[in-house]
Amino acid sequence: MSLSLTTDRQPRPPLPTTRAEMLARGWESVDIVFVSGDAYVDHPSFANGLLARLLEAAGFRVAMLAQPDWSNCEPWRQFGRPRLFFGISAGNMDSMINHYTANRKVRNDDAYSPDGVIGRRPDRATLAYCQRSREAFPGVPVVAGGVEASLRRIAHYDYWSDTVRRSILLDSKADMVVFGMGERTVLDVARGLAALADQAAGGLATSQMMKELRDRRGVAYRLGASEPPPAGADTIELPDYDAVVSDKLAFCEMTRISHLETNPHNAKRLVQRYGREAVVVNPPALPLEQDEMDEVYGLPFTRRPHPAYGTARIPAYEVVETSVQIMRGCFGGCTFCSITAHEGRIIQSRSQESIITEIKLLAAQPGFKGTVSDIGGPTANMYQMRCTRPEVEAKCRRLSCVHPTVCKLLGTDHGPLKAVMKEARSVAGVKRVLVASGVRMDLARKDPEYLRELAEHHVGGHLKVAPEHTDPEVLSLMKKPAADDFVEFDKAFKAASRRVGKKQYTVPYFIASHPGSGVEEMIELALFLKRNSYQPDQVQDFIPSPFDIAACMYHTGLDPMTRQPVKVTKGLRDRRMQRALLQFFKPENYFEVRRALEQAGRHDLIGSGCDCLIPERAPKEALDRKRNEATRAFTESTSGDHIRGGPAAGRQSGGPAAGRGGSSPRTGPRKEARQRKSVGYRPKRGKR
Repeated sequence: MSLSLTTDRQPRPPLPTTRAEMLARGWESVDIVFVSGDAYVDHPSFANGLLARLLEAAGFRVAMLAQPDWSNCEPWRQFGRPRLFFGISAGNMDSMINHYTANRKVRNDDAYSPDGVIGRRPDRATLAYCQRSREAFPGVPVVAGGVEASLRRIAHYDYWSDTVRRSILLDSKADMVVFGMGERTVLDVARGLAALADQAAGGLATSQMMKELRDRRGVAYRLGASEPPPAGADTIELPDYDAVVSDKLAFCEMTRISHLETNPHNAKRLVQRYGREAVVVNPPALPLEQDEMDEVYGLPFTRRPHPAYGTARIPAYEVVETSVQIMRGCFGGCTFCSITAHEGRIIQSRSQESIITEIKLLAAQPGFKGTVSDIGGPTANMYQMRCTRPEVEAKCRRLSCVHPTVCKLLGTDHGPLKAVMKEARSVAGVKRVLVASGVRMDLARKDPEYLRELAEHHVGGHLKVAPEHTDPEVLSLMKKPAADDFVEFDKAFKAASRRVGKKQYTVPYFIASHPGSGVEEMIELALFLKRNSYQPDQVQDFIPSPFDIAACMYHTGLDPMTRQPVKVTKGLRDRRMQRALLQFFKPENYFEVRRALEQAGRHDLIGSGCDCLIPERAPKEALDRKRNEATRAFTESTSGDHIRGGPAAGRQSGGPAAGRGGSSPRTGPRKEARQRKSVGYRPKRGKR
């Protein structure tokens, strides 16, 4: 199969980001303007760079409007009226997750912005960008996509406002949402609009043009009050918005159905009503075949940020600068992770030839130091793994191919991956090829030879793995393997490392405050860490992400698949205690850990016993930190620095909102009304 792209693989300059750059190409106008909340990086790991190159190779003139000043619509007008559409994306991450921590605190940096500076995109960026697009050129179709729009395409729980919000189609007033990875659908929409452009000149209205594209896979659209929703055997009606707001069982049913209808080979169309309006979600786009993956990743990327950024660092780019993505998708189905929901469960892999060609190009680039930082994808070892029975895969509605056990029909052969790894490290100019993506442990243990290859050639001392928890109930709710799986993998990896003469370690990642996990479960996890001499440097706080099954659990207190009650931790103090327990060994966490142990009645774990997590007396570092925090809190309460827009907000100056009367470039999630007023959009509200 082919996407019918035209490229000679010769290097090309990045796409225009200003009117001057557009004119320098000899263009008077463009077909498509991409608006992105991320800096423009011409690299296949950045969605804006990849989709722009894809459309360029399909013959379209594309301009990139990266991190525009959203305080007015003038930046949207610099390229003139786009012939086809505005393509809107908040960026590689949901803008709210990008901006705020699990404790709803403003993050200190933005990995997708030059020098990590915050304030270069608004909260709920899709809404603001869609509004400015409509203001700039009324009548030009607005097509939203990316993670933020994709995972908010139906009613969803929003952690930052603690409400059930409407489909993003209604609040953004986008003409269409492209969900999922988007290559096939974006091309289909662009080609469809191009075919209709001449008819538009003859009087075909924009609204009618978009209606002509409603049968496409991978799109969601809004129906007006006078339009009857589709019906029939291929359509399922979800509980309506009023029901999912007021009834947690209805919210669970919406979540259950929407996740069961994600296999592109058997998914049905979904309809959800919002009063007199409705949102329609078509079945997902079909996954890319190997030849199509090769086409996409063979586009002429410069693999660099746009030259306009000069010497500014883009932290997310530095992570992937010398990495090579070999596959996409994940059949793990972890309930807290959006990868499966966005990329799909069906693994889409590149050919070995395509991968090696990219590594050779990377090795030939000036400044390459000989290390490929990662060959992987969402996971390190699902390359070329598919269901061995395509006729069964076409009917399957299982949410995970590996939970509660690895499906007997799943192909788990690591042979193709080992061949890629071996050839990659033999490329001239390449000294090391590392595997930095997380390894799926239950799969890796099935192939001792893969573990040996990994330990001998592809690990630089530490290997990332994600056991996430140790409690059986929590792991079941996560759809993760039992804790013994991690213990056995850890032993096997260390043994493989010793056999090749190396001393290497696993770096496990764990999550605090996931549904099902209370203080008692975290204490047991802390004991597991101590008994096995693990001291994790990084821990994760659970954040309910829109559309995820775990977000439904957090909001409703129920497992949507079984409707059984689930323990949920929502209080800030309890969340802090859970996080501290993961790093009980740090002196600064002493008082939080002690509070957790006393609350749980586990005084036996305070003291000098072999199982004790903390000593009886607080260490000096803990006392010093407590005094410093008290002093800082008192100083802030009397100086006014805690007020957003005051002296503390001055650190964010220079963002696109600078010059608006000294206001902060972003408001907090609890002050959305002020932000709505500042950017000029006022979505119609249903019940919240």
